[in-house]
Amino acid sequence: MKNPEKIRLSQQQKEEKDWLKWGPYLSERQWGTVREDYSAGGDAWNYFPHDHARSRTFRWGEDGIAGISDRYCNMCFSIGLWNGKDPIIKERLFGLTGPQGNHGEDVKELYYYLENTPSHSYMKYLYKYSQKAYPYNQLITENQKRNRKELEYELLDTGIFDDNTYFDVSTEYAKGDETDILIKITITNRSNQAAPITLLPQMVMRNHWTFKEMSKKPVITKKGTKTNPFVHIDHPYVGSYNLYFQKAAQLFFTENETNRKKVYSDTNDHPFKKDLFNDAVCNNDFELATKNSSGTKFAPLYQEIIGGGESKTFQLRLTEETLDTPFSDFDAIFKARQVECAQFYEELAPKATDDRKAILKQAFAGLLWTKQYYNYEVEKWLEGDYKTTPPPEQRKNGRNSNWKTLRNHDVLSMPDAWEYPWYAAWDSAFHCASFASIDPEFAKDQLLLFTKEWYMAPNGQIPAYEWNFSDVNPPVQAWATLQIYGTDKSITGLPDIKFLKRMFNKLSLNFNWWVNRQDRNDNNVFQGGFLGLDNIGVFDRSHGVPGGGFLDQVDGTAWMALYSLNMLEISLRIAEHDDTYEDMATKYFGHFVFIAEALNKMDTDKANVWDDVEGFFYDRLTLPNGQSTTIKVRSIAGMLSLAAVLTIKKSVLDKFPKFKASVLWFKKYRAENLKYEVIQQYEADGDLLLSLVPKDRMQKLVTALLDEKEFLSEYGIRSLSKVHEKAYQIHIDGIEYSIDYEPAESTVPLFGGNSNWRGPIWMPMNYLFIQALREYQWYDGNDFLFEYPTGSNKLLNLKQVSDELSKRLIHMFEKDEKGNRAINKNYEKYYQDPHFKDLILFYEYFHGENGRGLGASHQTGWTALVANLIEQLEE
Repeated sequence: MKNPEKIRLSQQQKEEKDWLKWGPYLSERQWGTVREDYSAGGDAWNYFPHDHARSRTFRWGEDGIAGISDRYCNMCFSIGLWNGKDPIIKERLFGLTGPQGNHGEDVKELYYYLENTPSHSYMKYLYKYSQKAYPYNQLITENQKRNRKELEYELLDTGIFDDNTYFDVSTEYAKGDETDILIKITITNRSNQAAPITLLPQMVMRNHWTFKEMSKKPVITKKGTKTNPFVHIDHPYVGSYNLYFQKAAQLFFTENETNRKKVYSDTNDHPFKKDLFNDAVCNNDFELATKNSSGTKFAPLYQEIIGGGESKTFQLRLTEETLDTPFSDFDAIFKARQVECAQFYEELAPKATDDRKAILKQAFAGLLWTKQYYNYEVEKWLEGDYKTTPPPEQRKNGRNSNWKTLRNHDVLSMPDAWEYPWYAAWDSAFHCASFASIDPEFAKDQLLLFTKEWYMAPNGQIPAYEWNFSDVNPPVQAWATLQIYGTDKSITGLPDIKFLKRMFNKLSLNFNWWVNRQDRNDNNVFQGGFLGLDNIGVFDRSHGVPGGGFLDQVDGTAWMALYSLNMLEISLRIAEHDDTYEDMATKYFGHFVFIAEALNKMDTDKANVWDDVEGFFYDRLTLPNGQSTTIKVRSIAGMLSLAAVLTIKKSVLDKFPKFKASVLWFKKYRAENLKYEVIQQYEADGDLLLSLVPKDRMQKLVTALLDEKEFLSEYGIRSLSKVHEKAYQIHIDGIEYSIDYEPAESTVPLFGGNSNWRGPIWMPMNYLFIQALREYQWYDGNDFLFEYPTGSNKLLNLKQVSDELSKRLIHMFEKDEKGNRAINKNYEKYYQDPHFKDLILFYEYFHGENGRGLGASHQTGWTALVANLIEQLEE
């Protein structure tokens, strides 16, 4: 049976059709972002707050609820709602900024990504809208009352959803063709009493004309008849479209321009401003909003009273075609796309339980919904636009000022479309590992973007994330390259060597940047900074070491060892088709050997990073006077050394005699010179195992990893050992620093306190450990057994251990015998409700003891790896 969705992806790849011209690229939060911040001191959250967003024009994008746009966010569609009680219409999602929340920024809405296909031919988004007044001030004031040790005050805590006094607002999209998008909005009253609702399906032209010259200003113009109403859209960048809609009570037109009187207490040149629809609806005064028949922002107005338990559906169609009967085939197209969506996901994990299939489908739906248009040109941003007031002079030396070559104008995979409406380098790499299962070409293109000259700095550094591009994320792009390559090959049967070459050539530059910048003592032990693990240390590793010393980081060194092995493996895979790359395999093999030796060496008078008695790797702190000490924190930073492992089969080695000879030479030379043995297992006529840690140390680390008194939780691997329930303390330069096991939200302010690596479970790190254990198994087979859990006397091989770990992680999302999911621990009452029970959120990280979701509630990016685990269990 042919898979229509795969046919569409093939057409996209061959450039026969542009199915990705339209998608869910409209951000859920443009306000409060760095790129909209033109303040002197970089105060992004306060410079453009939520209260300004309805009245003030964005420079670098747009936002809205359940929205779509063309790939460059020029024409944007989203929904606006009003329940008759809110002070403003609901046009965009609300949440707390970093300073407002007791654990940092957090979205305070109920919304769910239910369906999405890689071509975006079918998409479904659910928003739950209370019939009571939205508690904007209550959410802010209550959270500000709470300290870091208290839970966040969430929307469900306010009681506005009690007694089912809310609407389920379902927004669905189905493509009739690449430029033919059908839109269905279904509003269901979940209470038993009738309630009023106002709906504004909004089409907005992104405002370029305020900031720069345009050949022609876009315009939306009223057309059609009473029986076939529509507006015509003429956009110089996108082309001509018609938006058809069912008969409405009123047609609103205005301009997508700043209300300067409202925002700046200035004067307006005309009254048709961005917030006109809001004022018209909330004040029940439609005169001005209906005065014009054209503009750059348009919405038909629907005002309904929906009975208890009843639904009302609204249909629209955005298309390049001129249609006399735009809704005649509406239902048939929707039904076809829905069936095709179900078929596409059924083929991914056909043997999985129904609950796991639902988890997988929603994980991928969220991953696809968080593909967002992202525009940020740093040099232009620093200088300001010539048609507006120049920004303060201080900005030229402020945030990201040394990234003037960075020019981003692409659809990117976001960690979260609200809380993190920007990319992060290592997040995206994990996203791509998941994307590869459903759209390998997008995964490849996305990873390649980070190596482009308008992303990567001239010195080879990959930008970390918007708040600070110069910060250092773990170098996982080479790992992701291999994940994508392998998945793509398993799907197509063809090795994409061109992709490997393109990534390899640019990653070589990035690897050299790491070697030159992060190994300060040229001893193959790396520093690196926070490396994405935020508050995992006793102090903030991003802002210098107390006492003016430096920190040899086990995780920095482990990441570089993994990077070396990844580059080695890529070299060999390319060399099978182009033997000129065989020399590069030897180069990266050498890097790995030196790094492994440096981490494991024992011939030093300084404090060792490996403690043989405690069986663990610890960071080493060296002060300016040369005194060294180990920081004995048992965390996944020290455990990360397990992840750097590679098995090279004899059949592969035999293809490369020069590389094989180099391996033999290294093994013999290092042994003769009494160097630490780092080529872990290799016989001249057998397979080769390269592991950052030797077998005896690996056994000790895995024993700790699988110990429920240390790292192993019922729901996965904790980021910090439970032995630190008793706080670890160390004095540095006369100051006491400490760390203790915190399984939930962070109680310390490092990195703003909105993420915590001191106990919770993080999906990407768990995934790395699972993949590493599978790699060890590939070499050792069933000869290498471990107690699982430690002390249980139950012996499993490492493949079985990896499967059991996968099941624990998946279990966080699965229903238990009472119908509860661990991720919903604090709100089980609500999620027992029939209209909540099948809705799944994919959090940023998870409680180390009970699996409760923590942090960003829609971090579908790397948490989508749960779908990979479900697929792997069927292998």
